[in-house]
Amino acid sequence: MNLAEMLEKLKTLPEDKQAEVVDYVEFPADRFGRRRSVDDWARQQFEDYSLTEALRGMEDDPTVYGDGDLRERWS
Repeated sequence: MNLAEMLEKLKTLPEDKQAEVVDYVEFPADRFGRRRSVDDWARQQFEDYSLTEALRGMEDDPTVYGDGDLRERWS
């Protein structure tokens, strides 16, 4: 059964049964959408934290590097 056939069959149901089908479909769709956004948020939080940790203490580092500190120069 394809989507068009399912929609036609859905139209034959009483309104309260149509609402049940919509609820059934929306539940996993909402859950998946929410999970994905939480994963995206967690990934962004981790990236921000990692960068913060990698750069931690650099503002207190008195060493200033210049061209004379280079061992090899790439053109």
